[in-house]
Amino acid sequence: MARSAIIKIPAELFAPAESSRYEGLFDLGTLHAGSDEYRFSDPVAWEVDVTNTGEALLVSGRASGCAVVDCARCLDEVGFDLEGEIEGYFLIGSEQDGVEGLDDDEFDVLPANHEIDLVPLIEAALLVEVPLVPLCRDDCAGLCPSCGANLNEGDCGCGGDAAVREFDEAANPFSVLKRIDLG
Repeated sequence: MARSAIIKIPAELFAPAESSRYEGLFDLGTLHAGSDEYRFSDPVAWEVDVTNTGEALLVSGRASGCAVVDCARCLDEVGFDLEGEIEGYFLIGSEQDGVEGLDDDEFDVLPANHEIDLVPLIEAALLVEVPLVPLCRDDCAGLCPSCGANLNEGDCGCGGDAAVREFDEAANPFSVLKRIDLG
């Protein structure tokens, strides 16, 4: 399986308004999003169109794959189908200073070997699609703070309810106000 996703730009694509389609599979392995680690057991499928805009090559397309990550509350594995939009802009001549209306981080210069590495574009496309907080389900109960049992499987029976209340009170800076006698 391909460990890289590099496309070689042929000579005919250097004519304005020319376009070519490329597609393939890429063994991404792992994608890090903050403290979360998305694991891809199957390759990520990608397809892009490369279009000559006159001064640059516009790369646009899609990447899709299925990733597994640990739930943020209960730590069970949960799968996500991810599909993101690939987009890149590569200046054809290195003598150009930039593109009017674009910041420096919105484009790259086409390398002298005329090869475009799609891996950063694929990773960026998928990162936009990962959930901010990956959960196995919206109402995930998480783990008992006392014994660590998965509360989605039922009450753990450790008496953790008191521990949960103590934890909630300790986490709430206003909990001490309950003890003030105003009477």
